[in-house]
Amino acid sequence: MLTFRFPRPERMIVAVTEIFDHIDELRKSGGRVAVATLVNTRGTTPRKEGAKMVVGEGGAILGSVTIGGCVDAQVIEQAEDVLTTMRPRLLEMNLGDEEAWEIGLTCGGTIEVFVEPLALNRPDDVGSGFYDRVHARARAGGRGAIVTRLDDGGHKLLVLDDGTVEGSLGEAFLDERFLAEARAAMATGASHTLFLEGTRAFVEVVTPPALLLVVGGGHVAMPLTTLARTLGYRTAVVDGRPRFATRERFPEVDDLKVGIPSELIRDYPLIPSTALVLVAHDYKYDLPVLRHALATEVGYVGMLGSARRGATILKFLREEGVGDASLARVRVPIGLDLGARSAPEIALAILAEIQAVRTRTTGQPLSQKLRA
Repeated sequence: MLTFRFPRPERMIVAVTEIFDHIDELRKSGGRVAVATLVNTRGTTPRKEGAKMVVGEGGAILGSVTIGGCVDAQVIEQAEDVLTTMRPRLLEMNLGDEEAWEIGLTCGGTIEVFVEPLALNRPDDVGSGFYDRVHARARAGGRGAIVTRLDDGGHKLLVLDDGTVEGSLGEAFLDERFLAEARAAMATGASHTLFLEGTRAFVEVVTPPALLLVVGGGHVAMPLTTLARTLGYRTAVVDGRPRFATRERFPEVDDLKVGIPSELIRDYPLIPSTALVLVAHDYKYDLPVLRHALATEVGYVGMLGSARRGATILKFLREEGVGDASLARVRVPIGLDLGARSAPEIALAILAEIQAVRTRTTGQPLSQKLRA
């Protein structure tokens, strides 16, 4: 049996990194935004705290705290009032059965949404500054947490894994208690609401986006990295062929390197949140890359090619002493069976399998799962 190595992520309607990117874009045009965050659910677990929606002054909207139904419409309406008053607001809202189901509740329940204003171009706006700093830390590969007091105007405490602590919840003893909780939350990666010393606060954890590392800049790699970015991944492509690894072919990829792939991949964290995909279809790339990767804790390893080609490569590695347990981690042929033929279809099948591994799910149709 294969061991799935991805940690279970908190499911969000829109990736937090995408929300931060959107805030950065809105900052260029000035003005203010309201950020709505799902901070608490009452009902059957699992919980989905941390889902976000951004509402701009000009009507721009990104994200959702539920699934975009009546509840989100109410949040948008309240967000407009928050932008007018520039005062945060904690909303308690009832869910219908359909909206409850979509965030993990088996029947209608109650949620709390914290809506806060950000003045994007004001240096003294604490919330905006903290979002910037925690975003920068996550993009650099670190972790951070923002603790927001829910019962006292939104006082904030910023905690980063490099030791940085800024802001205050209003009282020194509260800062110390919630600081310890924030550090514990960063270790688990789970955002949640806490009640300590008679004070309610939301601890929002921001972690680096999962990495998709692609070896080979061929035709499948292009839609693969584009789709992965849409899903919130940080993307990287390495190839030994300068004609393939170009910005013209990969205008949006986060990192693009030309050189010996088995050496270049050592520059990236091959950890449980990383997916490694080999699409070069070249033995001199595949064998040394796999030899190194299978000695790490990389979460997903997939290789483009037929079952016959895959068996041949795995045979070579087995003869070199790589164990069967390690070889079983290599997914070849790669991807879910979607009947894929074109490069975009193959890319979709690959990302679907990565997502299934990451969330420890079967990838079967939900209609069949519900009938079981």
